[in-house]
Amino acid sequence: MNMLAQFNDVMTYIEKNLMHDIELNQISRIAGCSEYHFRRMFSFLAGMPLGEYIRRRRLSLAGVLLQADKEKVIHLALQFGYESPEAFSKSFQAMHGVTPSQAKKENVELKTFPPMTFQLTINGGNEMNYRIVEKNDFHIVGFKKRITMQFKGVNPQMNSLVQKLTPEIISDLKNLCDTEPKGMLNVSANFSERTIENTELDLFIGVATTKTVLHDYDTLHVPASSWAVFKVVGAFPDTVQETWAKIYAEWFPTSGYELTGGPELLWNESPDTTKLDYKSEIWIPVRRINS
Repeated sequence: MNMLAQFNDVMTYIEKNLMHDIELNQISRIAGCSEYHFRRMFSFLAGMPLGEYIRRRRLSLAGVLLQADKEKVIHLALQFGYESPEAFSKSFQAMHGVTPSQAKKENVELKTFPPMTFQLTINGGNEMNYRIVEKNDFHIVGFKKRITMQFKGVNPQMNSLVQKLTPEIISDLKNLCDTEPKGMLNVSANFSERTIENTELDLFIGVATTKTVLHDYDTLHVPASSWAVFKVVGAFPDTVQETWAKIYAEWFPTSGYELTGGPELLWNESPDTTKLDYKSEIWIPVRRINS
């Protein structure tokens, strides 16, 4: 499987269909992976969601057509999938700074957004230690908060969750824990857009358990899955964040696995994160890509 070649085939498909319907099941077929996995990988590699990329490419092409062919605005609005000329005009002006009608005039400056291609950049080999673990379904039990994603540094939005972890509650939660990964976990779930900073997700702080919990805790059911488990050793949180980025940029493209859309788990060895050789594990639910 050559993921980069397949992703570039998807980009070719998108280019050919900017003025037609772009079928998500066709994108999945060409990419050789699930739609969910392609969207997450695209967002990480491209730095924007797939829908935003398609929108910008269409509006960039619309500017070219308006200036070169003097296309009618209503025709372009329909061809590019907008519900009305007004919706198209609003989106066009947001990108170009002028209305479609103004874009037809001479000496009007428009913005261009060229098509993307994916290329392999070799930065030097860096080892990653991982293992694949099979797990039956279980629950995450603890406390939950909807937060915005932050790629660098400690996220201050976690403070209100951490403050709930009194010694008594930590002891109670640890007594409930009966499955790997053992101990307190940070769990990221229900992403609005996994690979874009400042998007939302549910953050859980709690433990993994197979027990039926009747306590007054937030609970997240985790289906049975294969898990890619990555060992992390280094300064916290920088090394963890760097490893997470490498998983998406370096491991997934060559692993033969794809994301399932399930929650991602972070295990840390202790509350004291000051050690330079601090140990963590990142657990990501995965499945084999059908070749």
